Amino acid sequence: MRKIKMTIVLATFAIIAMAQTINPVIPGFHPDPSVCRVGDKFYLVNSSFQYFPGVPIFESADMQHWTQIGNVLDRQTQLPLKGASSWLGIYAPTIRYNDGVYYMITTNVGNGGNFMVTAHDPRGPWSEPIWLKQQGIDPSLYFENGHCYMVSNPDNTIMLCEIDSKTGEQLTESKPIWRGTGGRYPEGPHIYKKDGYYYLLISEGGTELAHKLTMARSKSIYGPYEGCPDNPIFTHCCMEAQTSQIQGTGHGDLVQGADGKWWIAFLAFRFIGGSYHHLGRETFVLPVEWPEGGWPVVNGGKPAEVAGQSTAIANSCSTTFMNIGPEFMHIQQPVAERYEHVGTALRLHCSLSTLTSNDYPTFLGRRMQNELMTATTFVDAEGLQAGDEAGMTLYQIHDGHSDIVIGREEDGRLYVTLRHTIKSLVKEEPRKYIDNAKQFLRIQTVNPERISFLSGENLYDMRLIGDIDAPLLSTEVVGGFTGAIIGIYATGRGYSDFYYLDYR
Repeated sequence: MRKIKMTIVLATFAIIAMAQTINPVIPGFHPDPSVCRVGDKFYLVNSSFQYFPGVPIFESADMQHWTQIGNVLDRQTQLPLKGASSWLGIYAPTIRYNDGVYYMITTNVGNGGNFMVTAHDPRGPWSEPIWLKQQGIDPSLYFENGHCYMVSNPDNTIMLCEIDSKTGEQLTESKPIWRGTGGRYPEGPHIYKKDGYYYLLISEGGTELAHKLTMARSKSIYGPYEGCPDNPIFTHCCMEAQTSQIQGTGHGDLVQGADGKWWIAFLAFRFIGGSYHHLGRETFVLPVEWPEGGWPVVNGGKPAEVAGQSTAIANSCSTTFMNIGPEFMHIQQPVAERYEHVGTALRLHCSLSTLTSNDYPTFLGRRMQNELMTATTFVDAEGLQAGDEAGMTLYQIHDGHSDIVIGREEDGRLYVTLRHTIKSLVKEEPRKYIDNAKQFLRIQTVNPERISFLSGENLYDMRLIGDIDAPLLSTEVVGGFTGAIIGIYATGRGYSDFYYLDYR
């Protein structure tokens, strides 16, 4: 009878909680979420790979409604990104709070390895990097009784050591504590203490269809750890979720609210146009029931569902470039002199690097966060020299992007075209010559699976240049760990003036 009552309670809890849940809570390319609570506020960070500034940070009062309050790594000295692509750069961060100090620990793959930064205010400023000895990706911190423990996954094994929280010095040898349940890539470890147990949450299966969350626990932080008998504690790689749009669920972090309720933030992606995703891995949140002495139950044992409207973005957002918000990013570190405010315009001075050559290109963009959206910019390309290009791009990775190009030929004529770069395949539409250097450019989704590119002198009479099937810019086709970014760029030796980017 007691078991039946508990089942009814859990089912009721799940129904009520699901009715209140928004998902994804932070749409678009916002993977590898980590979350902590300080007082009555929650703070959440995401990985950022090759983009600068790095590690976006969000604030919420209820785990449902999130506002970006900045980026943790916003100085070039904190974030070297030479040669970084959608495969490299800043991997999964962890955010923690202890004794008045915020900590963010992460991996810069390709430019230094594991490090942490600290701050007394989550809005910053955050410290310079404190580099760490123990490697492996997805490092995390656990604080207890004046001790600071670090876990990460060198050699596909979750390893634990103690470090000095101020200097980063490693105080103990790295010790293996768990290898997971046998799934590939055991990663994303986090340690929690509850009811006398140390609980270790990790991800397995790779950040693809087989992604899953598994858990083990021990009476000692050093182990031995015993796996949960119901592992995985959450996955969509199961019969019940096999037809869900949401897939690749994993890499989560548990947090308890001031009211005692538990939540988990985790990543997943949404298939669009078949078994493809181009928006990137997104942040989802679900309620957790964690009985005393027992194991956590995510969402009453049910799969996640797409629900509600995220407040982490504005449905309509017009940026004039006079006040650029924290959602805007550069590919790798920006070369400061290439970005100049001239009147109300942002002047992009061309770089010799193209988007494809990926060597500090002149670029500014923001995440595509919706299946259906329209993004528009206005550019004056009079400053382009012969051979130069400028325009608007839908950018997934350096060898996977579609660009509305305004270019100047050797004879001085200006043209507009659409160029698709899909790995080694490059297709350019026939060039349309224009007399006016001032052009509106637009990227819009006709439907979730089809993206159109338009240009024109008149905002209300734009012509179609061409379009592309969204799956061609998906992770499954062009690769990478990121999602589609809408941006402006300039290559060559001259310049172009951009006046705004309107996203709806």
